[in-house]
Amino acid sequence: MSNASVLDEVFSKFFSNAGIFKDREVLRHDYLPERLPHREEQIKRVGEAVAPVLKGARCSNIFVYGKTGTGKTAVTKYVLTRLEAKAKEIGSPVSFCYVNCRLAGTEYRVLASLCNSLQLHVPFTGLSAGEVFERFKVGLDSAKRLMLIALDEVDALVKSRSDILLYELTRINETLSQSKVSIIGISNDLRFKEFLDPRVLSSLSEEEIVFRPYDASELRTILAERAQMAFREGALSEGALSLCAALAAAEHGDARRALDLLRVAGEVAERRGANVVKEEHVREAEKLIEHNRVVEALANLTLHSKLVMLSVFHLVRANGYKAVTGEIYEVYNELCGELGIAPLTQRRVSTLVNELDALGLLNAQVTSMGRYGRTKKIRLEVTRTLVKEAFSSDSRLGRLIDYEPRCLSQGVRKN
Repeated sequence: MSNASVLDEVFSKFFSNAGIFKDREVLRHDYLPERLPHREEQIKRVGEAVAPVLKGARCSNIFVYGKTGTGKTAVTKYVLTRLEAKAKEIGSPVSFCYVNCRLAGTEYRVLASLCNSLQLHVPFTGLSAGEVFERFKVGLDSAKRLMLIALDEVDALVKSRSDILLYELTRINETLSQSKVSIIGISNDLRFKEFLDPRVLSSLSEEEIVFRPYDASELRTILAERAQMAFREGALSEGALSLCAALAAAEHGDARRALDLLRVAGEVAERRGANVVKEEHVREAEKLIEHNRVVEALANLTLHSKLVMLSVFHLVRANGYKAVTGEIYEVYNELCGELGIAPLTQRRVSTLVNELDALGLLNAQVTSMGRYGRTKKIRLEVTRTLVKEAFSSDSRLGRLIDYEPRCLSQGVRKN
């Protein structure tokens, strides 16, 4: 059978099948429902914090934090969308701009997004960040409005760049005469405040709102409401729904994960030609999602973090035991030499190991060596096959997978 006829068969089967889904889009995280269950208190608190702008007063800056999938983004967008609608109704000059800092990636792109919300054209590249910030300030002042800027995953910008942009934005009102700005910073990292300059922290954290994880019964309510809109009647078993909620509750009460599990389980059942989503489809979906999550996390690492992962990969492959920091640095140094790039300091590599440990890609345990002090033993938390899969498509790193570091055959220096 030719490739074309195989595809024709797949498409025809899909099209002729009555299907499991009524509307699968409601199971995506960026879908904003009419009701956000179990977040009434947070909605009220954010609403009370931003309400002063309706009377022309600048509201406090707000810092919203909690783990991934606890409803921070949904609640913020929900409140700001309704605030903007209310402002329009009463003729108050209020608007908001939402920017995902991880997706934007740089200060320039964050500022470009802010300019675009004011209909100010900024070229994709070519200007300095200072020039774009100046354009934003001039454009905002001439617009004469109260602006709420929601910076989602703001920790990603500060960690990869610096907190300079955040500092400038929290001080912007000092240079505006016709407009006012309030910042809503959203972070998944509970330790994010440690990265901030004290002046930025005091300005940003005028009001703090913490989102706790959902428990299994709360996740089940959220899933049941979405499932009603997403699936055809009778297409989802009670067991599959409960299993999705239980698995996500075990993973820190992450509603995003629960919704992903439910959607992918539905897609798995659809591909199998089943009429009902069952627990076995959820189990298969869990394996698929975990695999994709790890490969994506590895592929999105910085070059030096990838080289640290490869260093541990080579040590484990050669010796089959947990590596120590000194050994990793020896192999890392050699891999940098192979690519012709300058290595980072051993202290910086140690920080990268800690970051990879926090991401769940490495496991770093401090071990006592008696009178010789303490050392950190590091092992891979993901399979070597996944590391190969993630890096083999990278033109620079692909050849380093099968590379055999010389320092391993000579014996690396240990810490």
